[in-house]
Amino acid sequence: MANATQTKDQPTVRAARRGLSEGWFAWMLIAPALLFIAVIVAWPLLETIRLSFTDADMNSENWVGFANYEKMLQGAKFLEIIGRTFFWMVLSVGLKLIVGLIGATLLNAAIPGRALFRMMIMPPWVIPIAIGCIGWLWLYNGQFGFASGMAQRLGIIDGPFEFLAYKNSAFYAAIITDVWVGTPMVSLFFLAAMQGVSRDLYEAAWVDGAGRWYRFRRITIPQIMPVIVSMALLSAIWTFNSFEIIWIFTQGGPRGGTTTMIIDTYKTAIGNFKFGEGSARAVMIVLILGVFSLLYLKVLDRVNKHYGVK
Repeated sequence: MANATQTKDQPTVRAARRGLSEGWFAWMLIAPALLFIAVIVAWPLLETIRLSFTDADMNSENWVGFANYEKMLQGAKFLEIIGRTFFWMVLSVGLKLIVGLIGATLLNAAIPGRALFRMMIMPPWVIPIAIGCIGWLWLYNGQFGFASGMAQRLGIIDGPFEFLAYKNSAFYAAIITDVWVGTPMVSLFFLAAMQGVSRDLYEAAWVDGAGRWYRFRRITIPQIMPVIVSMALLSAIWTFNSFEIIWIFTQGGPRGGTTTMIIDTYKTAIGNFKFGEGSARAVMIVLILGVFSLLYLKVLDRVNKHYGVK
């Protein structure tokens, strides 16, 4: 009887040992990822939050509580920067989605040389942003730039015009460059989504006499809507944190006309060595993007439910 009980318990013991070893093995597998998150993400974030409650600079560091946040939010200049940042994000992302959707539609069309056109759309996304911006600096140059020369030939302006020397023109010039950089990725994602749409839907609509525009509105857009919403969020986050284009073009000028939150944070923390105030601005950016991401998740969930995507 005892032997029977022992024999019955042995598989249970072996299973328990195997389960324990599998559990430790699983932790060993995810340990590098956890270490990466702790060192690269969690620790800098916690340190930034801690610094935001101090007046840290190059010489000292004293606890000041919420003084940095109060000073930041009470300033009319910072509220103006927030508004400019959201305007920058909405306008740039909107143009990326529109141009990207048009580009994906053209790339998805059955035309000769389609593979070549798909490769040609990649350079703005592949080449380093700094190198691309240098090319755009030449285009925007007032004396010998293409943009100024073409505007003179068309009679829009009478003489050389420095696009980056004025607040409004510099702002919209930076947006055009940001759209140029971000559109290829959006187009490729939309193109992949379009190729996943069942051809039977288009054939059935064509048999019923539906035109191209109707098929595009009633079939293509609804089928790729979850991808559109996803790309809108990703592009919004990247555009909100866009730094290289504005910094290379104007460094936030002229007269603060292109200063966004990320530029203001950099200039405060690194340019003026006010690490405490800069950290408070960085925490504000994290909070804004966090709220924005939560709202996006709710919108995406509703979109998926509406179009039956699981």
